[in-house]
Parts: sequence; structure tokens; C-alpha cells
Amino acid sequence: MVKPVWGDILPHTVIPSFQGKESVILAVGILGATIMPHAIFLHSALTQDRIPHDPSQRKRLYRFEIIDVIAAMGVAGLINAAMLIVASGTFFVHGMSGVGTLEEAHKTLEPLLGPAASTVFAVSLLASGLSSSTVGTQAGQIIIQGFIKKDIPIWVRRLITVVPSLVVIFLGMDSTRTLVLSQVVLSFCLPLAIIPLIVFTNDKKIMGDLVNKRITKVAMALVSVVIIALDLFLIYNTFMAGG
Repeated sequence: MVKPVWGDILPHTVIPSFQGKESVILAVGILGATIMPHAIFLHSALTQDRIPHDPSQRKRLYRFEIIDVIAAMGVAGLINAAMLIVASGTFFVHGMSGVGTLEEAHKTLEPLLGPAASTVFAVSLLASGLSSSTVGTQAGQIIIQGFIKKDIPIWVRRLITVVPSLVVIFLGMDSTRTLVLSQVVLSFCLPLAIIPLIVFTNDKKIMGDLVNKRITKVAMALVSVVIIALDLFLIYNTFMAGG
């Protein structure tokens, strides 16, 4: 429906560019929202009870886990890309780059793309919210249970993980801005999950025959450097650049 110019999109799929401080904030937010540090803990917890003792079975499970992660992250990346393409191909092209909230986007899509667009947007937003809430709540339960090492009632664990969102709603805060900033916080938390992950998966005592290969170590190191550099760049750009 948007009919984007793919010739302009494809180069920027691999070549990033920033247009001011706000674009850096959005880029860091997208990074945190796509990878999500708490999902790393959740994924690890979901596989703990399935690890067999037989080396061949472990490698077989490992192959399926790779497929699972690639599929999940691939779909998440495509969804984020689709949102950016729709936003730029709809609002920016029509001179409406000031559209910056979910409410404005919902109201603006219908006159530009037809009545079906706003409905699809609403359904997609609901599905995204349910999915994110499920992952966040499950991860919160697992992290609280794992670190405190006490049997906390499940309703208490769920309440703890849901309260921050309810506070934002009841206080009437800008939901879109709060959402973006929460994703930026997730990006800042990524090194706290990724660096231990690198250390643990490089340890043969822990991983056994599934310890990282050299190419994996290099790739993980590069990814970590990029994430940390982007976070530091945002901090510098926000608090230090220009005084």
C-alpha cells in the first residue's frame, strides 16, 4: 500500500545514518527492543530442562536452538524494518514528519492509506503489546526467582513485572515517549546480559563440546563493541555534545 522506493531502502539496510540526536535515540531504542536483554535470560531458562547428556543429542538440540533464535530475531527485525518503511513512506513522503505518537499515527494512516490501514495498525499494536508483555513477565519471573533463590508466589512475581507499565498508564504519561525511552534503557542493559553470555559460552567447563568456536567468539566480540559504542555515543550526544 505504501509503495516504498526500494532502491533507497536497500543500501540503508546495511549502511546506517543519523539525522540528529533524536534519530540516535530511536536507533538505540530499536536495538534494545529487538534483542531485549531479558529475553536472553528467558531463552536460557526455557532450555535448561531440555539439555540431554548424550553429546549427539546436545548438538541436535543446539541446531534447533539456532533455527529458533534466527527465526525469532529475523521476524523481529523484519517487523521493525516494516514499521520504519511504512512511517517514512507514508508520513515523511506526505510532509507529515511531525507524526510522533501512536495516537497520531493511528488517526493519520486512515486518510492516507484507507480505512483498513488504521485497523491493521491497531491489531498489530495489540499483538505486539501482548507478545512483549508475555516475554517481559516470564523473564521477570525467572530472573526474580533465579537471583533471590526463594519460592515467591507466582502472582507476586507477575505483579512486580506489570506494575511499572500500569504506573505509566495511570499517571497519564506520554506512552510513545515512555515506550521509546524504556527501549533505550533495554539497550543500555544489553552489555550486562551479553558480556556474561560471552564469558560463559567461551568456558569449556560450562559448555563442554558446545563451547564457542573462534569465528563465534570474534562475531560476539564485534557485536558487543558495536552495541557498547552506540550506547556511549548516545550518552555523549545527549549530555556532552554542544555543552
